[in-house]
Amino acid sequence: MKSHTNIDWDRKARTSLPEVIYAENKSVEHLLDIFDAHVQSQTPLLMTRLTDAQLHALAPHNVFCDLVARTAVFRAPKIAPNAPKLAVVTGGTSDHKVAKEVISTAQFFGLNAVLFADLGVAGLWRLQERLPELREFPLIVAIAGMEGALFSVLAGLVCAPVIAVPTSVGYGVSQGGQAALTSALASCAPGVLTVNIDNGFGAAAAAAKILRPTAVSEKDTGAIVF
Repeated sequence: MKSHTNIDWDRKARTSLPEVIYAENKSVEHLLDIFDAHVQSQTPLLMTRLTDAQLHALAPHNVFCDLVARTAVFRAPKIAPNAPKLAVVTGGTSDHKVAKEVISTAQFFGLNAVLFADLGVAGLWRLQERLPELREFPLIVAIAGMEGALFSVLAGLVCAPVIAVPTSVGYGVSQGGQAALTSALASCAPGVLTVNIDNGFGAAAAAAKILRPTAVSEKDTGAIVF
C-alpha cells in the first residue's frame, strides 16, 4: 500500500464492521490504490460517495456500482436467508438517493434491507397502508427532508426503534436539511435515533450494530453465515 493511506484491516475484529472507504475528495489515483490493495488481499470493500470520475475509473474492474447510491462494492457478500431484516422508509421520491446508500451499505454489512418508498405524511394513507408490513421489522430507517414529520409519525405507530436520516431535500427554511434534523432531534415520539443530514451510511452502520449480525465471510463463496 502506498504511503497516502493506512488501511484499517483490523477494524472488523474490533468493531464488527469492516472499514468502508469514503471516496469523496479522494483522487482517482488514491482510490484505485486502495481498491487494488483490497483486490490483492481479496478483502470485500464498500466505497461510498463516489464521484463521476471515480465511477468511470472503477467501471472496467470487477465491482458492482450503484449509480444512484454512488457506491461500489468489491466481493459483495451473499445475504443469508435468515439475515436480520431492516425496513428503509422514505418520505418522498427525492429521498431515493440517500435510501439507496442505506440499502447498499446495509447489504454489504449482511442485512436484508427492504425499501418502502414515498410514504410521506402529506398523504398519510400511503403510510397507513404499509403499517402491517412495517410492524414486522425489528428496526426501521426513516429518511425524510422538508419538515421531517415522518420520523415522529412513524415512531408513534410501530414498536421498532426508528433511525432518522434527515435529508437536504427542500428549500427556504428547510435550510439544506436543518429543519428535518431539528425535527428528528426534537421528536416527542420515543425511540427515535438520529444521524447526520444525508448520512445513509451512518444509519446503515448503526442498524448493523443494533441488529448485531454475527456474520462470518466464507472465503470460497463470499457468503454471510448467521
